[in-house]
Amino acid sequence: MPKRQLSGHQKRIKKQKTEALINSQKGAIKKFFSSNENVQSSVEEHENLVIDVAENLVNEEQVEEECEDLGGEEAYQCVNESSNESSRDVNQNEDLNVECAPVNIDDPCNWDNMDQKLRDLLVERGPVRRNGDATFPKDDNEKSRHFSFVHYIRHLPNGEKYDRKWLVYSEALNKVFCFCCKLFKNEGNKTQLANDGFQDWKNIGDRLKSHETNWEHLTCMNKWIELERRFQKNQTIDKSVQQRVIKEREHWRGVLLREIALVEALAQNNLPFRGENEKIYQRNNGNFLCFIQMMGKFDLVMQEHLRRIEKGEIHNHYLSHKIQNELIQMLAAEVKSKIVAIIKDAKYYSVILDCTPDVSHEEQMSFVVRCVDISTSPIEVRVSEFFLEFLKVDDTTGLGLFCALQEVLVSLQLDIGDLRGQGYDNGSNMKGKNKGVQTRVLEVNPRAFYTPCGCHSLNLVLCDMANSCSKAKTFFGVVQRLYVLFSSSIQRWAILKDNLKDVKGLTLKTLSQTRWESRIESIKPIRYHPSKLRDALVDLANDRTTESIAQSEAKSLAKNELENFEFLFAMAIWYKLLFAVNIVSKFLQSEDMCIYLAIEKLKGLIDYFENYRKVGFAEAMVDATEMANEMGIEPKFVEKRIIQRKKQFDEDVTDEVTHSAEESMKVNYFLVIVDKALSSFKDRFQQFEVYEKNFGFLFDLEKASSSDECLKNHCTNLEEVLKHGGVSDIDGRNLFVELKCLKQVLPRGVQKPIEVLNFIKLMADSFPNAWNAYRVLLTIPVSVASGERSFSKLKLIKNYLRSTMSQERLNGLAMLSIENDLVKEVDYTNLIDSFASRNARRVIFK
Repeated sequence: MPKRQLSGHQKRIKKQKTEALINSQKGAIKKFFSSNENVQSSVEEHENLVIDVAENLVNEEQVEEECEDLGGEEAYQCVNESSNESSRDVNQNEDLNVECAPVNIDDPCNWDNMDQKLRDLLVERGPVRRNGDATFPKDDNEKSRHFSFVHYIRHLPNGEKYDRKWLVYSEALNKVFCFCCKLFKNEGNKTQLANDGFQDWKNIGDRLKSHETNWEHLTCMNKWIELERRFQKNQTIDKSVQQRVIKEREHWRGVLLREIALVEALAQNNLPFRGENEKIYQRNNGNFLCFIQMMGKFDLVMQEHLRRIEKGEIHNHYLSHKIQNELIQMLAAEVKSKIVAIIKDAKYYSVILDCTPDVSHEEQMSFVVRCVDISTSPIEVRVSEFFLEFLKVDDTTGLGLFCALQEVLVSLQLDIGDLRGQGYDNGSNMKGKNKGVQTRVLEVNPRAFYTPCGCHSLNLVLCDMANSCSKAKTFFGVVQRLYVLFSSSIQRWAILKDNLKDVKGLTLKTLSQTRWESRIESIKPIRYHPSKLRDALVDLANDRTTESIAQSEAKSLAKNELENFEFLFAMAIWYKLLFAVNIVSKFLQSEDMCIYLAIEKLKGLIDYFENYRKVGFAEAMVDATEMANEMGIEPKFVEKRIIQRKKQFDEDVTDEVTHSAEESMKVNYFLVIVDKALSSFKDRFQQFEVYEKNFGFLFDLEKASSSDECLKNHCTNLEEVLKHGGVSDIDGRNLFVELKCLKQVLPRGVQKPIEVLNFIKLMADSFPNAWNAYRVLLTIPVSVASGERSFSKLKLIKNYLRSTMSQERLNGLAMLSIENDLVKEVDYTNLIDSFASRNARRVIFK
């Protein structure tokens, strides 16, 4: 007959009786001993800790004996078979994938169920109190009582005062506890200060007085002081274990410190980290492990770390690609948080966006933010542009890019209402007046002024000039033919180099429609060394190894182009104009370039073109004549036969105007390209004229309107421009008063916006409207040069050998490479602590 099973109710009753019996027997052994239980338990726990450490050491020795003598990473991939662990990749087993929530160990609410290690740590640290200027929450009653710093002081009858260092306050619970009673209490201690905390602020004075004279409190105080003295004398029971733990912790922190420094160095120089394998002391294991090995030859900490790996003493080396990625992300996140903090302090900011495809055929949008950096105050206010990340975009329409911009602003917790500027290139999806990004942003925030990139606009002006007439197109066609002819073969390029061996730093370069300096760089060697290029063409034409087509091309270029006075004349014109445009373009590419300086330079460039229209033809004739004399050709335009067309019987022959070759060159070539440039300047820089109209009176206070009425009108107009939803960044009337005052108190020579802003930075509360107006003015972007520079880093980081790089790693490496000045300010100590607390680590870092 099978055994009868108890019912569920009977099992529950039986379980309750068993638990009651066990609880009744707890502490029975204490009846036979008079010694202090807590000290005894502390001794037992310390002895158990020593035994556990010893057992772990024995296990490690067994592992070392059982592992084969393997080199590199294979040594620490060996695991103990007796522990029934399966062999796996060390990279997958370095950290437990457990997220640890941050815990404030100084708060008494977290001291329940503590172990000996936590108790020792708390005794070492001592009680922690809030700052003297901190406030405490009040009760939700009519009296609104609360804890006070007064309760930390004990007043004796003779007038003396003593600090109650044992009294600690819990911010989480809004209660007070006894530090020593909470740590060393007996099970029979039921006082509130030792268990749940005390919160009766009305009677707290009486409770503290009775508690500090309690026998149990005095006993716990004695235990606390005794253990504290042992720590000070380094004579605790587990002294050797603690010393070893401290030594091990310093070793691992030293290893991680060197890894962080190496990650920073590799990222700043855009170097790859990984190779064909991830094994120490093997070939092609990548730059990271290679430099680790190199450090091991000279650095004692890394030498010891590599010795442990080789001997199989450790299984978690913290050198894998996962650790590399984690360190990259932590460094990048630290820098990014600093940048976001700077932007939030500045309040007003502008966005600079630019797109390009990467090597993996994904569209990457560079996200750069411009702001007035006041974090350096009171030293100096400066304009800064910060790279934040690359955004992978699948939808490149205006709506798609606008949505991507909104998402990243939300993720960074940046208010789009504080956006005061947009800087994009001249693409229709960016600048479109109907569906472009700038239009969609203006619908949300009308104060986010759009600025077309000044450098892109100048390049488009050059494109307009180059396409203005057939002779201009022919000229650049000849320049490109020269490059293609010599670059098509290494033998031809050798002939070119042989003729230019006396020239340093100059060689033929290809033309590009998008590169801002390609045109000036392509014609510079032809402008200064036309005779040497002609000699190179002649040598190429006479070379027997040259193909017949190349010989014919070389003869044609030498005879019909370089020896043509018209080509030399065009060279003189284009070089002067391109050189002037290139100077301004270089100037606009500066990170701290401001709109008022850009307008000033563009005005100067337009004045140069207008003046060159008057005197440029004669100057070009002089330059072309010098080149012709150097080459031994006649400085004269070739007179072409005038083609006579058939006249109709009623056509007036006198209407036909004939020009000489020189006059034809001036009318049909020189004036055409110059006039095209002037009209293109006007069309492509209209927005800059709008800025001058709205902000022009702030460009130079010395030249500001002398009439009070005119200045007041400018201030009122600016108030309307900076108004949205009934709220404006400034008050026009107050701005007028502040500017009048500033004109009187500004030192001599301080007139430019950035100078004025630095002058009033310590008096921003006295000139709030001027402070806001100048910050908005300096926040407006001029070009997208910072975005273009980030693309240069993109091509270095994500090249064809690293085309499968994840977006997260790409952004991390780009941040460390581009914002390397901020990386140098990162505190490695805090970074190591953060690394130790992110996951459950298998080694001791803190």
